[in-house]
Amino acid sequence: MSKNLTHVPYYPGCSLKTKALGYERSAMDCAKAIGFEMHEIATWNCCGASFPLTKDNLMGLAAPANILLEAEQHCQEREIDANLITLCSFCYNTLKRTDFAFREEPKKLETLNAFLKRQYQGSIKVVHYLEYLRDVIGFDNLAKMVKRDMSSLRVAPYYGCLLLKPQKEMALDDPEEPVILHDFLEAIGCQVVDFPGQVDCCGSYLIMRDPEKVLELSHNILQEANDYGADALVTACPLCQSNLDQSEGERRGSDHYIGVQGMPIFYFTQLLAVALGLDTEPHQFERHCIDPTSILSACLEDGAKPIEAKK
Repeated sequence: MSKNLTHVPYYPGCSLKTKALGYERSAMDCAKAIGFEMHEIATWNCCGASFPLTKDNLMGLAAPANILLEAEQHCQEREIDANLITLCSFCYNTLKRTDFAFREEPKKLETLNAFLKRQYQGSIKVVHYLEYLRDVIGFDNLAKMVKRDMSSLRVAPYYGCLLLKPQKEMALDDPEEPVILHDFLEAIGCQVVDFPGQVDCCGSYLIMRDPEKVLELSHNILQEANDYGADALVTACPLCQSNLDQSEGERRGSDHYIGVQGMPIFYFTQLLAVALGLDTEPHQFERHCIDPTSILSACLEDGAKPIEAKK
């Protein structure tokens, strides 16, 4: 690994500093192993967690606009490419749609710049970590860095809602038949389990108002993944991970749901850390409701030898 790591600005968002710390830490460790370093922008605020649904709600764009301003200043001061990496699907959706709104309707940006008394020039490109791996690092190159044999793992990619939709604004992948997580899992050597529920909603914020509905929706996803032969799910969203993981934990002990007992819900960066041969101890597997280390034994056992790097 080169000592001169590529500097990439990073916006963590709120959940990556609290409930999803394992997501952030595994992502940052993997980045360094791959050859880039995520630098948190100095001053940031909550993105608002969702893009405002009222078309003329300019105040709803103030919070994400301020983040884009901070990122732009960060890049200008360091004279680096104006990419801004995110990990949380909610943050990614909010920031990318805000940037899209400014490009489509410049008057909105003009009004907000006047309100914020700062001038965002619109130079920032909002990039998801998965997108950076695909488009900048390249999944083929990533495959050559794999150190552990992951072929024993049958993993179902779960996208949820906000990573892909609405398609015009997000432009990451096909919203109904996405492949980016599939291709990532193949690159690190896992068996990929395709299943119809990969873009279904887990219940999202309903966990605050109607937790039983979230349990039902999340269980349906888990049951379907189990029916298609998955050992685990992998996601890029802290709320999806939490809802699915808690749902699985709540359902354990019930004979009716024995088919999906014990299915771990990984962040994709946690599996990447395993594949790259990194020490996973800092990545907080122990905070998951369902212990994810049990199905990793074949990859992590002391006697297992790392596989040779792919040519």
